[in-house]
Parts: sequence; C-alpha cells; structure tokens
Amino acid sequence: MSDQVAPLPQGAGYAVVVGLGFVFAIGMVATTFALKRYNKEIMTAEEFATAGRSVKTGLIAAAVVSSWTWSATLLTSTSQVYRNGVSGSIFYAAGATAQITLFACLAIKARERAPAAHTYLEIVKGRYGTATHCVYIFWGFCTNILVTVMLLAGGSATVNDLTGMHPVAACLLIPLGVVVYTLFGGIKATILTDYAHNVVMIVVIMIFGFVVWATSSMLGSPGAVWDLVTAYAEANPREGNSQGSYLTLRSRSGGMFFVINIIGNFGTVFLDNGYFNKAFSANPVSSYRGYILGSLAWLPVPAFTSLTMGLAALALNLPLTDSAVAAGLVLPNAASALLGQAGAVLALILVFMAVTSAMSSELIAVSTIATYDIYRTYINPEATGKKLIWYSHVSVIIFAYSMAGFAIGLYYAEVAMGYLYEMMGVIIGGAVLSSTLTILSKKQNWHAATFTPIISTSLAIMAWLVCTKTQTGSVNYLNTFLDDPMLTGNCVALLSPIVIIPVLTFVFKPQNFDWKLLDLRITRVDEDEELAEALGEIEDPENLSPVKSQISVIASQLVESERDRYAEERATMKKAFKLCVIICVTITICLLVLFPMPMYGTGYVFSKPFFTGWVVVFFLWLWYSTYQVVVYPIYEGRHELYHTFRGIYWDLTGQTYKLRAWQNEHPEEMHAVRSQLQAQLSGTATSHDIVDGKAFGDGYTTPAHIDSALDDEKKG
Repeated sequence: MSDQVAPLPQGAGYAVVVGLGFVFAIGMVATTFALKRYNKEIMTAEEFATAGRSVKTGLIAAAVVSSWTWSATLLTSTSQVYRNGVSGSIFYAAGATAQITLFACLAIKARERAPAAHTYLEIVKGRYGTATHCVYIFWGFCTNILVTVMLLAGGSATVNDLTGMHPVAACLLIPLGVVVYTLFGGIKATILTDYAHNVVMIVVIMIFGFVVWATSSMLGSPGAVWDLVTAYAEANPREGNSQGSYLTLRSRSGGMFFVINIIGNFGTVFLDNGYFNKAFSANPVSSYRGYILGSLAWLPVPAFTSLTMGLAALALNLPLTDSAVAAGLVLPNAASALLGQAGAVLALILVFMAVTSAMSSELIAVSTIATYDIYRTYINPEATGKKLIWYSHVSVIIFAYSMAGFAIGLYYAEVAMGYLYEMMGVIIGGAVLSSTLTILSKKQNWHAATFTPIISTSLAIMAWLVCTKTQTGSVNYLNTFLDDPMLTGNCVALLSPIVIIPVLTFVFKPQNFDWKLLDLRITRVDEDEELAEALGEIEDPENLSPVKSQISVIASQLVESERDRYAEERATMKKAFKLCVIICVTITICLLVLFPMPMYGTGYVFSKPFFTGWVVVFFLWLWYSTYQVVVYPIYEGRHELYHTFRGIYWDLTGQTYKLRAWQNEHPEEMHAVRSQLQAQLSGTATSHDIVDGKAFGDGYTTPAHIDSALDDEKKG
C-alpha cells in the first residue's frame, strides 16, 4: 500500500461504492420496467441468459469493451508502465486484444452450430457426455472465480488507498448494486449498464489524457513528459531495458510479461462463459462483428490510460513501494498527484466502473452455468422457465458473496492482484485448446477433450514450482511471483496441449462428430407461460391456452416473411467464417509480431518527435473507441429508442390509449413475439419436444436422420 495519507475521506468511498452502485441499480430497474411496458420484454429464463438472442453489433462491441476492462486492465497495465516504461502499455494492450479478436471466430461457430445454447459447456455435454462436462465445469468455475476475485482485490485496494475505507467493507459493498441490477435485468441489464459504464470510463480517461498531455502545469505536453522521464531514467536506469530507458520496447521484464499476458488471457476469454453469453445473445450476424470491432475499440483503453498515468507517475517521481505497485496503486496515486482530490475522485469512479461492469458479466456467466449446466442438466431436467430464473437469481447472490469472502481472505493473506493476474494462466491455460477444438474440430476425441486440461495443468503447476525451487532455492509467495517461474508455468499450460491432444487423438482414434446432433441435445426452455403474460393480463391463470395461441398465431404469420431473411443470415455466418478467420489472424499477427517486435528487436529508444507521434496515435484511437461504443450503439438502436420514448411521452401526457392501439396494430414489434419467432425460425426444440431421444416438428431434425447420425457417431 501507499504510505501517503488517503486524499479523500471515507465517506467518499461509501458514496461511490454504495451511492453510485444504487444509482445504476435503480436506473436499470427503471429501464427493465420501460422495456417490459413499451417493448413487451419479460424476464423469462431465456431472456435472462440470452436477451432474446437479438442484441446488435454496437451493443455487443460496447459489452466487449466494458467486460474486458477489468480493474487489472487499468491498474496492472499502469503498474507495468511504471516498472518497465512504454513497453508495459503496448504489451498489455496488444497481448490482451488478440484473444478477443480471435474469439470472434469461436463466437460465430458456436452460434452457428449450437443456436439454442446458453453456455459453451452445453456444447461440451452435447458432444462428449457427463465426465467431460464436469471437467470443463470445474475449469469454467476456476476462470470465473479468478477473474471475480481479481476484480474485488483491485477495486477494494484502490478504494482503500484513495479513501481509507476498509478493504473488507469494500469487498462486501462493491457487489451489492451489481447484484441488484443483474437480478432484475439479466444479461440485457449487464449489456446496457456496460454501455453506461463505457461512457463514464471514456470521459474520465479523456480528462486524464488532456491534463497530462495538454493542460497540466507540471507536465502539459508529450515533450515535457519525454524530458522528465528521460531524466528519471538517467538517474534510475531500468535494468533489462535498452540503454536503461523507459521509452523503449526492448525490456526483458516487459517481454516476459508480454508472453505471460498473452497466455493468461487466452484462458480468461476462451474459458469465460461471459463472452459466450454475449455471443449467444447477439443477433446472428452481429456476434463476430461485435467482437472484432469491440477488440479494436478496447485496445486504446489500457494502452492510452497506462501510457498516460504510468509515465505521469515516473515523470513526477512518485515514491511508491513495491507492494503498492504490485497492488496496482500507481494509477490512483498519479491521479491524486496531478489533480488533487478531483483526480482521486475520478480515479475512484474509473476503477469502480471497471470493477462493476466486468463483475456483472461474471455473475451472469456463473448463473447460466449453475442453472443450465448443473440444475437443468443433473437436478431438474423438466424445470420450467420460472423455476430456472429463480435458480439463476439464487446463484447470482451466492456466487457474489462467496467471492467477496474469498477476496477478504486473500486481503488478509496479503496476496496482490498482480500475483493473481500472472498466475491465472498456470491454472486455466491447459483447457484452452481442447475447449476451442470442441467447437471447431469434429476430429478431437473424448480422451483428448477429457484428459488434456488435467494433464496440462498438472504439468504447468509442477513446472512453475520446480522453476521457482531451482532458481531461488525455496518456494514461497515472493519467489513464485518472479518472472521466470511465472513464464515457465504459463508456457507449459498453454503449449503442452499442442502435443497432448494429437497424441491422445492418434492413440484412441479421431472422433467423427455430426454437428447436427447438437440441435437435438441442446434444447431451449419452455417459456410459454411467461410469453403469454407478456402479451397481456390473463383472466384465468389456469387456462393459458388462448394467449399462447395468440402468440403462436402471430409468430406463425411472421415466420414465412422472416424465414428468407433468417436463412440468409445463417448462410452469411457460414460464408463469413473464412473471412473472419483471415481478418482476425491478420490483426493478431500485426498486434503481436509486426507492430512491436521490430522495435523490440532493434532496441530503439523513442526520440521526442517519435514519442509525440506515439501519444497522438493512441489518443486518436481512443476517439474511435468513443464512436464505436458510445455513438454507434445509439444510432443502431434509434428505432427502438424512438418507440420507447414515444411510449413514455404518451403515458406522461395521458395518451396511454395510443400506446395500446399501436401495440395491437404492430405485434411484430413486440419483443415477446420476436422471441417466439426466433425460436420457430431457428428450429430448436424444447425439452417437451423431445420424445425417446428424438425431436419432431417443423424445422426439427427428422428421426431417421438422428438414428443415422447416432450410428455414424458410434462407428466414428
């Protein structure tokens, strides 16, 4: 922790953590009510988990940016710049952007091959069965636990440093508002609050940028920062950096962090069900676009923030202890030094937004796993939508406060957020490749999918600890946090499956999986009762048939007119996959190789003009992010916003009869009807449509095809 006296009173911490949290909670409750009244949205189990599978590109991109902006995104990246210079900025940003970009390829395939899925673990279960399913549930929960604990650890440390508020109180109170609006709005609430969080975060980052690079009396220009950081490096050269400078990408420690960052974040994207939640919630053609555009919009958030605040801390020569740097407290201290109490307030709000936005995604991710992969799969397969949503609510509360207790334990154990961030790849990296091939390759067999995570993680932990013992002579917290052991463990975790999977597949023979079987094995929830309630009050709750029939008739009338468009979207997804792979791989190579490696290899030290250009590029890039995640979602959703605000106006002016008349004349605009229409078009059965393992009805797989496919699978 920092030795400085907290710049803000404890009351400020409680005001932000409790007050601002409840402002968002109340706002989302009001938004949920408005969506229900004016768009006929109702919180069914499907709606809670998938938002009607209709979220557009702009909001998906905004959700990606917000969910991927953890407390570590801002705090760890800034600490890396303080330690290693400008390399920390680009190595964090580029090293964590590649995973989101590549995930677009996985998102499009998961959506195409399992249109009824709520989690990627349902695909694992549908393909490999119970044993493999349980293995990936474990690794999925490990991912969500590590991410959530990091969020609370970083957030509570920042609140404590800036206000003196006890970290235990912060750990208990930060989740409170998030739990409230998640319970009321599900993933739709998460995505909409992600948008609001983005607005606040980008405004705060812009303020810091203008202060450091333009208006500050202490700094005020890239040239002034270059002079001060160069002078600091002359007095305190950084070991392992080219010429001891902080203005170079040649950094031994920075390069090692780059690799650790890449490996660890593959696990926290590809194994985090929160990212699949958004893919399954997207409009079919929006899933991959949202992830590609979102990744490009996310990159300047950590890159520009860490560059700005990390170099400001170096230029101002802030006296920070190693423990404060490891805890991620460079950013709040730099903000306080630059702007006094105003800077402390801005830093507090910025980190709080990052923590709560990412945490809401984790809560939804865990609730869908608990509901669909545990409760509906193994406890109550015939559960109705109302039962599932109740179970989702319970799981959100239990997970949130279990993680609060875990974070409190880590606080008393003095385990820093930076340690968790670098260790996560060792624990979860071994399951990345096998889970990815579950969706992409029909050849990976049961043995490779089941045993690879166990073997790889065991080898990674062993390599991590053996390297620590060999290098230092003893295994303890500080020694295991060194660069070499962390790098070794992370590399073994991610790379060993490249050998293990082919060996197991060759020894036990490849599988030849028929993807059409997923349509049979992953079923949607029966939510007729909830949809009936969405279209009007029910006079006889025991007899839902009339209103169900109304929904069915309206949706059926729309099916034919929409079927061609839907078929075109599915065809577009199939065609887009190759283009998506080309785009994503090209962007990844540029970010990880073509962009940073030449400057790393040459050991180039930034001249003042080059450094000025570097700052300008990332500042301009942040303006693109502003358009992509703030302006574009409003433009894309302008029609829905118009309908909603028009309905509010009619209510406020006593013209409610116009709202009812419009809803009766345009049932195709109602979200409840669109959800039913989507289900009919996708041809995904409910559990009630399955008889003796076979699905019947228009658009469903025929019994003959299923029997043939099952025979082929057994032979394969």
